Amino acid sequence: MDEANLSARQKAILRFIEQFLEENGYPPTIREIGKACKISSTSVVNYNLNKLEREGFLIRDREVSRGLRLTPRARQDRFVRIPLLGRIVASAPVPVPDGDFAILGPDEAVELPRDIVGPNEDLFALQVSGQSMIDAMIDDGDIVVMQAHPADVHNGDLVAVWLTDRGETTLKRIYRESDGRVRLQPANPTMSPIYIDDPSVVRVQGRVVAVIRQTWS
Repeated sequence: MDEANLSARQKAILRFIEQFLEENGYPPTIREIGKACKISSTSVVNYNLNKLEREGFLIRDREVSRGLRLTPRARQDRFVRIPLLGRIVASAPVPVPDGDFAILGPDEAVELPRDIVGPNEDLFALQVSGQSMIDAMIDDGDIVVMQAHPADVHNGDLVAVWLTDRGETTLKRIYRESDGRVRLQPANPTMSPIYIDDPSVVRVQGRVVAVIRQTWS
């Protein structure tokens, strides 16, 4: 079961219930759902709530007016748990043994709404060290969510690159030059691009699909 089995109206109802719970700490009534989702008939709201219950997104207590609870299934389908594998340098490349990222720990992970990361699969996250991508709104300590080993990398994509001849890794925008070289471009006017003469040593480990910015007090 997943949200693919739900209609647009049922998805909207589920979103409203979730938002209402977050804002108020208790579930909405049927009339509140109808008003928010522009459904004039309470029987139509009931029909859609029954469908959400059958699909495993809701638990209903019909004896009380606010007898709705979201199931763990609703959260699982709404959020994606992404492993936080380690750190990547957004400055000059630094040595990383065997091209692997430093592991932060088996239980380290971030959760993001599925709407943010879209249909991408095989995702992982890295914490950024350095400020070479500051003009791309990626600062030291931020977390980048990556799609692993993307098949379609285009000029200008923001990628994690492993340079196999150096055993080094870095976070940069990638460009394939007309002369055959690969340019790894920082987004910081104080830093120079890196030119790679042999494209075969450039291994794209992942492409950035989302950025989680850290808030510092």
